[in-house]
Amino acid sequence: MNAVELFVGAGGLGMAVSQAGFKPQLVVDWDPWACDTIRQNKKAGLAPFTTWPLVQGDVRDVSFSNISKTIDLVTGGPPCQPFSMGGLHRAFLDERDMFPQAIRAVRELQPKAFVFENVKGLTRASFSSYLEYICLQLQYPSLTAKTKEPWHDHFLRLEDYKARGKIRGLQYKVAMRVLNAANYGVPQKRERILIVGFRSDMNVTWEYPIHTHSNDALLWSQWRSGEYWERHKVAKRHRPDDESGKARAQKLKAPPAETPWVTVRDAIADLPDPELHPLLAKAFPDHRFQPGARTYPGHTGSPLDEPAKTLKAGVHGVPGGENMLRRTDGTVRYFTVRESARLQTFPDEMIFHGSWSETMRQLGNAVPTKLAHVIVQRVHDRLKGTS
Repeated sequence: MNAVELFVGAGGLGMAVSQAGFKPQLVVDWDPWACDTIRQNKKAGLAPFTTWPLVQGDVRDVSFSNISKTIDLVTGGPPCQPFSMGGLHRAFLDERDMFPQAIRAVRELQPKAFVFENVKGLTRASFSSYLEYICLQLQYPSLTAKTKEPWHDHFLRLEDYKARGKIRGLQYKVAMRVLNAANYGVPQKRERILIVGFRSDMNVTWEYPIHTHSNDALLWSQWRSGEYWERHKVAKRHRPDDESGKARAQKLKAPPAETPWVTVRDAIADLPDPELHPLLAKAFPDHRFQPGARTYPGHTGSPLDEPAKTLKAGVHGVPGGENMLRRTDGTVRYFTVRESARLQTFPDEMIFHGSWSETMRQLGNAVPTKLAHVIVQRVHDRLKGTS
C-alpha cells in the first residue's frame, strides 16, 4: 500500500508509516534542518529513510498531480504552533496553520485513509469550533470554501450540508481522540490529538486501541512488589521519597493487568551520566553534557522514576523544565540528544543534524514513533481487513 507523508519533520510518524508496511510515494517538509537529518540517515543507509522520496519545500507549492499511483494513506503533523501552549494561539489567523494543506491533500489524492496528529492544545475551548471545522472539512473535503469566504461561514455551510443528510461525492468517516503516549509504552507523558479517517466506501469500522500501560502498574511494581527497584538495583536509601505514590499503591487490591509505565530510568539506564561520567558518555553518539540547567517555579525537570514530561521544541528557546532530568537527589541537568531520542522512541542508530538546541527543536516537535506505530499499524490492518 502507498502513502504520502506531509510535514515529516524528523520522521517520527513517517517511520511508523514505513514500519507498518506502507510505501511512501512522497515525503515533504520545508525545514532544512529536519530534511538534513533525513538525508544524513538516508546516506548512512538507515531504514526506512533509504526509500523515502524526500522533497524539501513548502507544501503549498507541492503538486499532487505528479503522483501516478493510488494513495492508500495520507499522514502528517500540520505545524502546531497556532495551537500549542508555547505559540501565539492564533489558530486560523496564523499563517503557520497548515491544516488547509492537509485537507487539500485528502481532497486531491482521495486516499483510503488518513492520520493527522497535533498538540492537545487544539482541543482547548477557545479552539473548539475551529477543531470541529477541521473535522468537517476532512469529512467532506470536496465542499471547499468559496473565494474570500470567512471560515465560520464555510463552517456553517458544512454543518448545514451534514444536517441535510443528502451527501454526494467524496466523504470520510472521521474519528478524533487525545492519547497519552505513556499509556502505550513511551517513556514520556506526551498527549497528542490523533485524527483518523477512512473513506466512506471502504466500510471500515474504527476503534482507537486500548492502552497497554498504566501508572497504577508502575506504582505496584515500585511500592508493592518492589520489582522495579530490584531490576534497576536501586538500594532503599537511593529511592525517591514518593509518599503520594506509596499511598496510591497501597490502595490497589491486586496487580493491574496493564504493563507498567516506562520511566526515564528504564529508557536511559544503560547510558552513562554525561555530567558525572563524561569520558564514558563519549562512546555514545549525541550523548554530550549540555550545561546551564537550573530549576525555578514551574520548571523542576522530569523525575527519573516516572515517564518524562512532554519534551518541548521551544518557540522562544529551549524551556527549562520539560527538557531536564531531575535526579533522585534533586540535582538537575539537561537531557542529551540521545536521551531525548530515546524518550521519543527513535532508534539509537539515528543521526540528528544540527546543534543541541536545533536538534532538541526537531525532537520536541516529533511524534513518538512507538505511539505512531500503534495507530498506523491498526489503520494498515483495517485496510487489509486483518483485524
